[in-house]
Amino acid sequence: MIKHLENENYKEIIKSGVWIVDFYADWCGPCRMLAPVLEKLDENVLKINVDEHEDIAKEYGVMSIPTICIFKDGELKEKSIGFRTEEDLKDLISKV
Repeated sequence: MIKHLENENYKEIIKSGVWIVDFYADWCGPCRMLAPVLEKLDENVLKINVDEHEDIAKEYGVMSIPTICIFKDGELKEKSIGFRTEEDLKDLISKV
């Protein structure tokens, strides 16, 4: 399931289970390349637009996009910067 953060409290969304949080921007080429890869995964994905939610991006030290953060029960477990293949993402998720 892919969810785009609107006005919800993102911490409420990611507080239970495993969530992939994709920090992205609409103008970012690698972010657009990553989108179909995320759609193939059978995981909970929360997409956070850094242009609309700068405060959240700063909170997690997002300096480059795309940045993928993997949370388990609300706790940050893994962080990856740049485009990743489906295989790479599955490897990251398996570590959680």
